[in-house]
Amino acid sequence: MEEAVSENNGAGYPDDKDIHRFQLDGKEIVILGTAHVSKASADLVAQVIQREKPDTVCVELCPSRLEAINNPDRWKEMDIVSVIKEKRAYMLLSHLLLSSFQKKIADKLEIQAGQEMMTAIQEAAAIEASVHPIDRDIRTTLARCWRLMGLKAKFSLLLDVMGAMDEADKITEEDVEALKDKDALEMVLEELGEMLPQVRTVLIDERDLYMVHTINHAPGDKVVAVVGAGHVPGIKKHFDEQIDIEELESLPPKGKLGKVFKWGIPAAIIALIAYGFLSRGGAVGVEMVGWWVGVNAFFAGLGALLALGHPLTILAAMAAAPLTSLNPMIAAGWVSGLTEAYLRKPQVKDLESLSSDIVTFRGFWKNKVTRILLVTVLSNVGSMIGTFVALPFILRAFGVEQ
Repeated sequence: MEEAVSENNGAGYPDDKDIHRFQLDGKEIVILGTAHVSKASADLVAQVIQREKPDTVCVELCPSRLEAINNPDRWKEMDIVSVIKEKRAYMLLSHLLLSSFQKKIADKLEIQAGQEMMTAIQEAAAIEASVHPIDRDIRTTLARCWRLMGLKAKFSLLLDVMGAMDEADKITEEDVEALKDKDALEMVLEELGEMLPQVRTVLIDERDLYMVHTINHAPGDKVVAVVGAGHVPGIKKHFDEQIDIEELESLPPKGKLGKVFKWGIPAAIIALIAYGFLSRGGAVGVEMVGWWVGVNAFFAGLGALLALGHPLTILAAMAAAPLTSLNPMIAAGWVSGLTEAYLRKPQVKDLESLSSDIVTFRGFWKNKVTRILLVTVLSNVGSMIGTFVALPFILRAFGVEQ
């Protein structure tokens, strides 16, 4: 592979600092850094594609997200039951939370989220250029992110994103454009890396490498790649490197400690209660079981209640939690989520309004699709809290003399 030559060469464009040209193996590649909710970025994308007339326009989308743009009614095909059974509720909920934050900013600025990508697709069609999605599949990215993060980090990320939804009202168009400044961007990424290094690695660094590979292998002699400004430094850094694409598309194995934790705690609790019956008698054993059932049921039911689940859903979460907490193959949220889906089956209007409902907290709890996800996640969180809260009560009961 010939050595890549990079330079800032945006002569004649209003934001030349956002345009970077490469020559690689006889192919000319133009990297255009954008802000995903910026009118100026969308205008610049149109101008660059019209002037450069590339053979291929690369967009920072995975094939499924490109299909989502081409088929905006995709939500109508969602099978919420399969999402719960396949244990994808956490990932889908986090994806919707992130999307809601971006959409809220976009609505404030009177622009569609990802407008620059849609503009790129439209302009490519106008000059009969092919459109090439270059990002890793969103499901793989989220799966790798969740697999690498601990429970505390997962919960912290969800809370941070939910809290950020309120902050979106304070963001101005100047703030969005300022994110394209290199120094400000590096500062944001450095802070993110310190707080949640796993998130930065998966969401930023790995995707930089993935997009380097897909851009370099895009068809045509001239390529324009439209990517978020946050990815430009990483793409430039690794542009002429050989990338192991299979490694980036694989899921990291579950840690041994996680397996021990997953099976060890239930086994320990069962053994402790059994020992209580055998060594301290039936009264102590019954008291231990009572604490286990009561505490688990309370917190799982509280989670379903906070999600505004149906009364029968709350009862299902309470009934399931004491048993599912001892069986790692089944989760309380799986039971409560399916119960909620059965009792309050989402209608077409819920799927049609999903993109607008996720912008507000009220919409998240009102829409039947997101409410089912919230029931699933919060019931699980409640059940996990109940497991740890119940332990000291069980131990205290174990220490009671007959």
